[in-house]
Amino acid sequence: MEYNHFSQLIHLHAEKFGDEEALRFQDQVSGTWTSVSWDQFSKTVMGVARSLSHTGVKPHSKIGVYTNNAVECFYIDFGAFSNRAAVVPMYATASVPQIAYIINDAEIKLLFVGGQSQYDNAWEVAKQVETPLQIVVLEKQVTLAPGDKTSMYFDFFSSAKNRSSQDMIVVDRHLREAESDDIAHIIYTSGTTGEPKGVVLTHNNYVEAMKIHDARLSYLPKRFLSVSFLPLAHIFEKAWSVFCLHRASTIAINADPREITTTIKVVKPQALCSVPRFWEKVYAGVQEKIESSGFLLKKIFLDAISTGKKYNLDCINQGKKPSLFLKLRFLFYAKTVYALLKKTVGIENGLIFPCAGAVLSEEIITFLRSVDIPLVYGYGLTETTATISCYPKLGFEQGTVGQVMPGLSVRIGENNEIQVKGESIMKEYYKKPEATAEVFTEDGWFRTGDAGDLTENMGIIMTERIKDLYKTSNGKYIAPQQLEARLVNDKYVDSAIIIADRRKYVSALIIPEFTELLKYAEEKRIPFEKPEDLCKNPDIIHLYQARIEPIQKELAGFEQIKQFTLLPEPFSIHTGELTNTLKMRRQYIAEKFKAEIEKMYVETGD
Repeated sequence: MEYNHFSQLIHLHAEKFGDEEALRFQDQVSGTWTSVSWDQFSKTVMGVARSLSHTGVKPHSKIGVYTNNAVECFYIDFGAFSNRAAVVPMYATASVPQIAYIINDAEIKLLFVGGQSQYDNAWEVAKQVETPLQIVVLEKQVTLAPGDKTSMYFDFFSSAKNRSSQDMIVVDRHLREAESDDIAHIIYTSGTTGEPKGVVLTHNNYVEAMKIHDARLSYLPKRFLSVSFLPLAHIFEKAWSVFCLHRASTIAINADPREITTTIKVVKPQALCSVPRFWEKVYAGVQEKIESSGFLLKKIFLDAISTGKKYNLDCINQGKKPSLFLKLRFLFYAKTVYALLKKTVGIENGLIFPCAGAVLSEEIITFLRSVDIPLVYGYGLTETTATISCYPKLGFEQGTVGQVMPGLSVRIGENNEIQVKGESIMKEYYKKPEATAEVFTEDGWFRTGDAGDLTENMGIIMTERIKDLYKTSNGKYIAPQQLEARLVNDKYVDSAIIIADRRKYVSALIIPEFTELLKYAEEKRIPFEKPEDLCKNPDIIHLYQARIEPIQKELAGFEQIKQFTLLPEPFSIHTGELTNTLKMRRQYIAEKFKAEIEKMYVETGD
């Protein structure tokens, strides 16, 4: 299907698929799931497009969307595209200063908000900005502030009462005049350092991204069922959802991230894109089950994993024919152990599970692929319209983040920096010409800021974010994310951050997985009044010492953790340690926990 602008996409599918399911969403009050056909999707988009026009949206206007995932996000996106307007998605967890910055920077005059907290924050910003901000509320349960005479609910906004016959004429004209270079989204980076930058992605960027994904994922059926789980303000989920719609697939929308485990079991998706943390939790749960099993059951589990590795990774992925005995053992486990595991999670219908956004350890990748879970590991940035590389169906190289996508060129530049060129690379940073110039080389390659290498088969070996590399006082370079990924594989570790910059040796701040730690304390009869008491208990510290040692035994001496501190509270977005994309704000953490860090070095004479 040929198109050059997403304003055409939904209507083309409606002509072909009509009453078939396009979207599925859960009513937040009743909990029931509702289907939206392609015909309904198309008609609703046109209604929203006309309401947007009636509200004053013109070509190149910027429309803000500040909400958890919701079916309305798709109506707003494609309604905006029909007017050649750009959508600026914001994380539902963003604070007042964060959304105020984006609203001012992108010159947003119309803002869609989801629930009560988003409305309250938006109303606070509306009182601060000089230009009037029109707020449209998606959830009916939201209570408007006293004195708010301008905000309206989405039901009214999108109704026939909020449009005229003239709006239909205007939208039709905008549709005819749409150009591939129109801005589709301005997605703001999370700003781990410095102020956020608005990444300008055009319709051409997305259309090209669809082409390269079609080429790499050609083994997928024409249509499938995917769950939208990550925030739609995240380029990974945004681009994946667009790809699903491009393929006329069905998207089931998970509104509350805390409900994802329930949603998966109800929907039983064929696809789900996620960050590594999701699979780390799955892996930890399986390992706990194995450890607590009796001798015979444990032996069966371990043999099933070993068999899966030999069959899937050592044979099938390498293009080798497995022996008949190995094949029969694999098929037996596929119908028993693997099937039970998948059904427990809700992924028994799985065709593809894209994963990116952070480091996922090889141990977990090997496990997932061994038990026949079709994980597709990849790498990309907002500026590259998501994917730069990902696993092909067969022949993927372990130790890489996949092969470079068809249609993209990748080279290794100065300081081992991964540099990219292709039609899916962003146009610019919004209103930041100097920042734009800084991320492009003189010959037009985009500088990712990530260090790595290329294999003979154009697999990308990621080493580290260049700006995150730590240099010890002895001149040795430490890549913290790789070591952090090893730590979080342990069932007693929720998260961890490595400290090493300008230090004599490596140390770590570790957040315990308190559910498991409390079980351990009770089994060992270690006294405590509250969980944080355990963080200073000598027996608990000894436990972590014993578990850290084998994790890092293959590392060079200068890379190994010499000291660590257990912290009683998890890192979070609300307390400032994490960005909205769940990346650690390393500088902020180093400053906030300065006393704890200094103690790890003072006590040992550093």
